Amino acid sequence: MAKARSEDRHLEDPFPENGFDMPLPTLVEGIDSSGKAFTEKTILSYISENGSSFWLTNDVTMDSGLKLSVDLPSRLAEDKDLKLIIKGKVIFLEAPKNHNSRHRVSLKFENKYIIDEKKM
Repeated sequence: MAKARSEDRHLEDPFPENGFDMPLPTLVEGIDSSGKAFTEKTILSYISENGSSFWLTNDVTMDSGLKLSVDLPSRLAEDKDLKLIIKGKVIFLEAPKNHNSRHRVSLKFENKYIIDEKKM
């Protein structure tokens, strides 16, 4: 499946609605472009009620499904260690600047979110 890159789609912002630029630690799980399962720690750069953006080193394809586990700030989670768990599909990929750099991935959420207390 061909990848849509920012040069191809001329999209500056795949989420024009209001959202939050929140640098939250996030674990991304999915299948990379070679068909292998991966998990990667990253920082969520943007989130709204419809989707999110973040940077990955793993190569993913358009329309691939990803699962995010986002660490919620303690001030929003009443000092509990809570995570936002949500799934979505890749709707935008920005080409990396060089071979070893990360690329921006934008995800459109497919389901309602779940907040789960971290199990130690």
